[in-house]
Amino acid sequence: MPVVEASAVVPVPPDVAFAVSQTMAPLRYRWDPFVREQYLMDGAARPGKGVRTFTRSRHGLAMVSEYVSFAPPTNVGMKMVRGPWFFEMFAGGWRFTPAPDQPGHTLATWRYSFRCRPAWLRPLADPIGIRLLTKDIHKRIQGYARGCTDPAVLNNL
Repeated sequence: MPVVEASAVVPVPPDVAFAVSQTMAPLRYRWDPFVREQYLMDGAARPGKGVRTFTRSRHGLAMVSEYVSFAPPTNVGMKMVRGPWFFEMFAGGWRFTPAPDQPGHTLATWRYSFRCRPAWLRPLADPIGIRLLTKDIHKRIQGYARGCTDPAVLNNL
C-alpha cells in the first residue's frame, strides 16, 4: 500500500501545533492550501474519535472521513468513509513530538496511505497517486507551518 509523508519543525509547542492542525473554517482556510470547504458532520461541535468530517479539496473532489484516533497533543488519525471513486482506501495520520534540540518547537509529521481501484490499474494508478499526493502533502505541511506562525490563527485557538 503506497504511503506519502512530509514533516516540518514548527516554532510552537506540541499542544499548539496539534490545535492548529485541527482548526476549521475560517481559520483553516488561512493556512491549508488543499481545503476549499471543510466542516464537522452530524452536529459535532469539535473533532474527536468517531466524528465525521466533510472536506472538498482545491481539486473539487469531496471526501467524508472519520476520526479513528484523537489523542491531543500527540496524534490524530482519520480514514475515508466515502470519497473519490479511484480510492478503495485512504487514511491520514498526524504526529506531533517535541523537536529534538529545539525547546518550544514541534516536529509535525503528516502521513497518507491509500489504495487505488480497480486493482488491475494499480501498477499505473499508484505511482500517479504517489506523485500527486506527495506534491499536495508537501504544500499542505508548508501551509500548516505558516499557520503555526500566523497571529490570526494562533490568537483564535
